[in-house]
Amino acid sequence: MRRREFIALIGGAIASPLAARAQQLARPVIGFLHSASPTEYAHLVAAFRGGLEREGYVAGRNVTIEYRWAEGEYGRLRSLAAELVVRQVDVIVTTGGEPSALAAKAVTSTIPIVFTSGDDPIKSGLVASHNRPGGNATGASVFTTALVTKRFGLMRELLPTITDIDFLVNPNFTSTATDIKEAQEAADHLGIKIHIWRATSEAEIHAVFTSLGQRRSVALIVNTDAYFFAKRVQIVALAAQHAIPTMYYLREFVAEGGLISYGASLADSYRQVGVYAGRILKGEKPADLPVVQPTKFELVINVKTEKALGLDVPPTLLARADEVIE
Repeated sequence: MRRREFIALIGGAIASPLAARAQQLARPVIGFLHSASPTEYAHLVAAFRGGLEREGYVAGRNVTIEYRWAEGEYGRLRSLAAELVVRQVDVIVTTGGEPSALAAKAVTSTIPIVFTSGDDPIKSGLVASHNRPGGNATGASVFTTALVTKRFGLMRELLPTITDIDFLVNPNFTSTATDIKEAQEAADHLGIKIHIWRATSEAEIHAVFTSLGQRRSVALIVNTDAYFFAKRVQIVALAAQHAIPTMYYLREFVAEGGLISYGASLADSYRQVGVYAGRILKGEKPADLPVVQPTKFELVINVKTEKALGLDVPPTLLARADEVIE
């Protein structure tokens, strides 16, 4: 091999990884902050990445995603958000409810934040208004808190003779106090008693269901919480074990064998934050992107679970269901 060709070959070999490294460093970086764990949210992360791809961004090709998972420990969120700020990400996507978004807002007022929100993002201080968010945050709301009253009404329709309803909450979740107030008002309106149960871990969830089984609970409503969503297989299994008719806030619980749910599509909201993250990478400002609100709420019923519990779902309720799982 000639000397000139050898030098050119060596130079190319050196330049190639350097060029690849430079290209990697030039990619925009999205920080993805979640309050729960990755395994149970894999399909929703896929929806988020699908939204990004709609805007032309493919992870590993022309955008880098830095994931941070709090594994249900909400107290870790602020330090994880701070890591993303130090990493100098271009956008922070926060999912798993308000705790993630509020943690990101607490550590940066300049990096754009795109959130999913179950509570009213105005009330929680994330945005100034839905149409003109202002500041550095926008996102998608799934209105889970606003539907507490509706779920109580549906449970009463499902079981018209009940006089008591149990309500399972995570006291560490941001909107829990508001949700308990809404639940109490709904119970008062329906003329039934409400019993509040609190759980923050697998052991506590198990203990709650053991107590419910011993007191022969007639009906349970599981409140909104990212940790409960991550533990939905355990919760659904325990509800079946103790034969407790249970209302959930997302269809994923019913797909796992739960009885009934009412809420917006979580996959749609994750897809939307992916779209917004892509638009911000192209130069749009969070302050100018309105908070997206759901236009459809899903009533989902699992008739196999209905039969296993020995229930007879009213035909009028079945007729209104958006999805009936056989």
